Amino acid sequence: MSATPTKQTARIVIIGAGAAGIAAATRLLAQGFKQVCILEAENRIGGRINTVAFGDSVVDKGAQWCHGEEGNVVYELVKQTKLLDRTGDVLKAVKFVRSNRQILEDEVAYVLGSAIESAWPTGPEETNGSLGDHVSVNYWRGLEQAPPVDREIATELLESMKKLRCSYTASDHLFMVSKRAHLEFHNCPGEFMWNWQDKGYRTILKTLMQAKLSEPEHLGVLQDKIQLAKPLAEIDYTQPKLVKLRCWNGELITADHVICTVSLGVLKAQHEQLFKPALPAAKVRAIKGLHLGTVNKFFLEYESQPLPDDWVGANFLWLTEDLAELRGSERFWLESVFGFHRVLHQPRLLQAWIIGEHARHMETLSEQEVLDGLQWLFRKFLPFNMPQPQAFIRTQWHSNPNFRGSYSSRTNYTDELRTGPWDLETPLLDEAGRPRVQFAGEATNKHHHSSVHGAIETGWREADRLNQYYNARNAQ
Repeated sequence: MSATPTKQTARIVIIGAGAAGIAAATRLLAQGFKQVCILEAENRIGGRINTVAFGDSVVDKGAQWCHGEEGNVVYELVKQTKLLDRTGDVLKAVKFVRSNRQILEDEVAYVLGSAIESAWPTGPEETNGSLGDHVSVNYWRGLEQAPPVDREIATELLESMKKLRCSYTASDHLFMVSKRAHLEFHNCPGEFMWNWQDKGYRTILKTLMQAKLSEPEHLGVLQDKIQLAKPLAEIDYTQPKLVKLRCWNGELITADHVICTVSLGVLKAQHEQLFKPALPAAKVRAIKGLHLGTVNKFFLEYESQPLPDDWVGANFLWLTEDLAELRGSERFWLESVFGFHRVLHQPRLLQAWIIGEHARHMETLSEQEVLDGLQWLFRKFLPFNMPQPQAFIRTQWHSNPNFRGSYSSRTNYTDELRTGPWDLETPLLDEAGRPRVQFAGEATNKHHHSSVHGAIETGWREADRLNQYYNARNAQ
């Protein structure tokens, strides 16, 4: 190999075969780079995209919906195909059920739901403070102008809706979420919940790799370029020209450039041991200041759909006395199971959600304990009997050492440290301005964090960074 690498000879190692890593690798190959390799700690590709067989086809244990159209690279990649299906308002027609089995009347639910929708911050003049404070104040202010509603029920629904919103931000509670970050997040206009029908989100990985959809193991242009079950022990960038990678199995790999796409959770847990020398202070501040939360799912399969025909699902509203009793029991974690719904294109399934600290505790329980808890919850709330499911799976994103959580958000603490995704994104350059270690992944995206399209954008960003470097050098 020549002393000065070219596009044909530069060795580029990408850490992580999730959406960002696969996007970076496929982009680099398209730009003419030849020596591209991905090291993946798991024994599968996809990262936090994890489509698995369940029920009559597949379910997504990780990313599930394509959110929006305009400005969404996922949608742009597949919009000419028939892979996506509009969810529309189907899942919005859930019932609101109290812990005494009372079902909220539609008129009451509409008044309270409208107050919630009007409570979110919308303008740049509202940048200070937490999202939770803002929503709480404006919710009650809005109800002052609405038809009278029982205050206890209004409180119960507010708490339920705050949990739902926490599932968007992967936060333990809304009082930790930065209002400034909420306003700086760019929603993509258009259908908010495109679903992948019976194919699953892994379809987008196949699309990026130009792989055959009909062959699960086919990797398209990345065939023979991904090494699975290769967790890293060290990324050593002390030498001026090369980056040395040491795998946990003892294997040593050298690279001219490294693109690190591991999750924020892995960086939080391992950056001190993983990088040699230590990362710059600004990047460490970003790793510490950004938040990686936990959102987990439950999928339950029945012999036939157990819900009445006019039920799409339900959100749970806890009466004060019932919640106090729950918190004093061993099933306290059920407080953060905020609701459940049918699964589109899987008529025999139900899906439920859990957030935050209680989601992390749930991961420590046996599968039977979790299933028993969900059955207890159904009996507590639903005015009809629920059969025992014939199959059940749950996710455990926090306890997996290769993820340590679900997706990122900016908190008030992030803002206090005056840091954010921009500091996490910043590459480590040598004195000549050559990128040595680069960073990608949803947590490095200022406006589209916590999304697959945000992750893909960052993979392309880092590939383009290398491409621009080599093109500029060739021009010189």
